Amino acid sequence: MINQLPAASGLLLVLFLLLHLAGVSLAVLDPLRFEDYATALHHSPWLPLVELALLVAAAMHAGLSLRKWLLNRRAGNSAALNSRRTDPLAALAARSQAAGGLLLLLFLGVHLRQLRWPRPPTGAELATLQAVLSQPLSLALYGAGSLALGLHLFHGGEAAHRSLGLLDPANAGRIRRGARLIALLISGGFALVALVLAAPLALAGQP
Repeated sequence: MINQLPAASGLLLVLFLLLHLAGVSLAVLDPLRFEDYATALHHSPWLPLVELALLVAAAMHAGLSLRKWLLNRRAGNSAALNSRRTDPLAALAARSQAAGGLLLLLFLGVHLRQLRWPRPPTGAELATLQAVLSQPLSLALYGAGSLALGLHLFHGGEAAHRSLGLLDPANAGRIRRGARLIALLISGGFALVALVLAAPLALAGQP
């Protein structure tokens, strides 16, 4: 059962990422609606409970995934990498799980410090986000975080279904393609939003 918890918590976090991407995409597609969405969300009485649940899920996922990685390292488990010798990107995604996970934790801490503690004033969510992304180091971190997230999901989608006993020869191809498509959608979506929001202020700073 404990071996299934990282997979279950990971799939829950993927659902959150999809919803979060849909929300922040409004900043590009409809800025006024984005401000209304952010205001309504941040004044919702249930938000602290959701944030607490997400924090627990993220901590559980990180802790148990690290435990599993250490156990596999001690056991000398190389089967996952050997099975991907003909798929270099999958091999890279598998090898980068530990480093990528640490990068994502760093990104999460910085992201929360910039946009959550404290929260931007009502009506200033978009301006605050653009100000953050106009900083080259912040934009680089957001880009690196998007890449790490993509590789993490690229590997984790298939691995999660395997851990939950949902992967079999009949559906392996569909699950693998679906997981990779979601990884590309989420990581590419966040990277694109960051670049689009950073562009106006970067251009404004040019002579």
